[in-house]
Amino acid sequence: MARYCFLLQVRPELLAEYEERHRAVWPEMLRALRDTGWRNYSIFARSDGLIVGYVETDDLAAAQRAMAATDVNTRWQAAMSKYFVGLDGRGPDESFLLLDEIFNLEDQLARNGAA
Repeated sequence: MARYCFLLQVRPELLAEYEERHRAVWPEMLRALRDTGWRNYSIFARSDGLIVGYVETDDLAAAQRAMAATDVNTRWQAAMSKYFVGLDGRGPDESFLLLDEIFNLEDQLARNGAA
């Protein structure tokens, strides 16, 4: 399973509200994420609104396409769009700035026979 890390920028003045929304994600949305292959999905926030997301999935593009085909995702993305800057007409889920993984402890331990 591949690991993905991404950045987004939330409007700092809306960060508390954004965090509150994520403390009670709709159960239907949680099930859709699970059912479309999102695993070990976490979101972290810095006080200036920088969002760092982490997810494991077999294929991020395929998982995103599967989510895009769900009604709940359409509703969730519409509700979340107001929180973000720099979307340029795209939804938050289409605006991930993916980061390159440069180190993973378990991978290196396995390669060195120390796992």
